[in-house]
Amino acid sequence: MKKRKLLMVAVGLILIASLLLYFSKAISLNTILKNRGADSLKAQPSEHQSTSEQQTTTEGQMSEEPPTVEIPPDKQQLIGVKTVEVSIKPLQKIIRTVGRIEYDERRLFTVNTKFEGWIEKLYVNYTGRYVKKGEPLAEIYSPELFATQQEFINVTKWAKQSKEIKNETMSNLILKDAEAIIEAAKQRLRLWDITDEQIKKIEETGKPIRTLTIYSPVNGYIVQKTALQGMRVMPGEKLFDVADLSTIWIISDIYEYELPLIKIGQKANINLSYFPGKEFSSAIDYVYPTLAGETRTAKVRFTIANPGGQLKPQMFTNVEIKINIGNKLTIPEDAVIDTGTRQIVYVDRGEGYFEPREVILGLRAEGLREVITGLKAGEKVASSATFLIDSEAKLKGIEPITKKQKEVIN
Repeated sequence: MKKRKLLMVAVGLILIASLLLYFSKAISLNTILKNRGADSLKAQPSEHQSTSEQQTTTEGQMSEEPPTVEIPPDKQQLIGVKTVEVSIKPLQKIIRTVGRIEYDERRLFTVNTKFEGWIEKLYVNYTGRYVKKGEPLAEIYSPELFATQQEFINVTKWAKQSKEIKNETMSNLILKDAEAIIEAAKQRLRLWDITDEQIKKIEETGKPIRTLTIYSPVNGYIVQKTALQGMRVMPGEKLFDVADLSTIWIISDIYEYELPLIKIGQKANINLSYFPGKEFSSAIDYVYPTLAGETRTAKVRFTIANPGGQLKPQMFTNVEIKINIGNKLTIPEDAVIDTGTRQIVYVDRGEGYFEPREVILGLRAEGLREVITGLKAGEKVASSATFLIDSEAKLKGIEPITKKQKEVIN
């Protein structure tokens, strides 16, 4: 019995010792894990801090240096990259347009009458005929004009008869009144375009002129004829239009965006397919104040001499206007990539690096563009294969610095 009790006590002690050992190991393991967790938490902020410091450093470098795209020299030669220096050059804008020959409106004349009548004889009976100044065009019979001439003849006879009166006082009074009436009748005939020679002839012969002859006022061509043989005419009715073609107008169209360059007095060279190899020189003498809504163009006018009448209205001409703009900072037009909202060039930074840069451009003239802001004289820009460089930059996510970014950097 005693041995059995001792055995049970020994087993119990062994179990208690085992339990105590187990709990002591568990407590020590938890302590180690807690210490390691605290150390890891302390280490994490330092890693984040280093990452943020790296980002700050990178941003600082980006703010100091603009973005560039690398195109190695061998690749540049392969795709045909060429560079050109930004320089100040004299710009000359050449505007080429088409013109039409028109009548000189200052040399258009209308022939009409100031009285009612009938055309009894027509000397010019077709349109386009050339007439000289003073050449008869038509003869018109007017009962009203005939009656006025008859009154003039009667007053003239009365004045002659008044001289035969023996009473000198009465004779002078009648003669004075008769002369006043004669002068009034002459003035009335003059207002009806009867010449002084015709009035003198009526006075000398004592016979009225049955028909009044209408004469051409200038040398020119009959461009419109409404007069017909036997036609009744009314006061102010147009019978003929006569155009003097010794000088003519050329009317040309200028686009709206070119108008700021156009000024009165600028010289132009004009040529026609009708005269191959011959060139006319003229200057702008008028810029019309309105635009054509359909074509968004304004009209400018040139005046040139036409001594032989070889230039005819409605002929087409080629017009070339050369305009000196002055010395401007320029780059080739091929160096510019126009996105529609902004204009970009690629500046050569050396060693195969190109910087995309936004620029503001002005006038376009003969393959060159005026640079307003964004570039300086002496810098080099890519003038060919610019689209390939731009594609490479887009693939690498490289974009030019915007205005807002520049303001932040500054």
